[in-house]
Amino acid sequence: MDRRLPCTYILASRRRGTLYVGVTGNLIRRIWQHKNDVTDGFTNRYSVHRLVWFELHETMESGILREKMIKGWKQDWKVRLIEEENPHWIDWYPALI
Repeated sequence: MDRRLPCTYILASRRRGTLYVGVTGNLIRRIWQHKNDVTDGFTNRYSVHRLVWFELHETMESGILREKMIKGWKQDWKVRLIEEENPHWIDWYPALI
């Protein structure tokens, strides 16, 4: 996987736990930052470190639009999106590195 592709992603604290939706141009680096609590913020405060879903995009603009759309969804819709591809809420980060 090209590490510089625009990507929308969802992190979870645990199965059906607290969720975080983000967008990045470098998924591996960004998830590493979340997992290592490099910056103070939501994912650090609530231990939201498990990469449970991601989607690649042609442009950063389309990734940002998708992030905003998903952030506006109800929790149940986000859970359904995750479980369509990752029913066991496995952390996909180790498979990417």
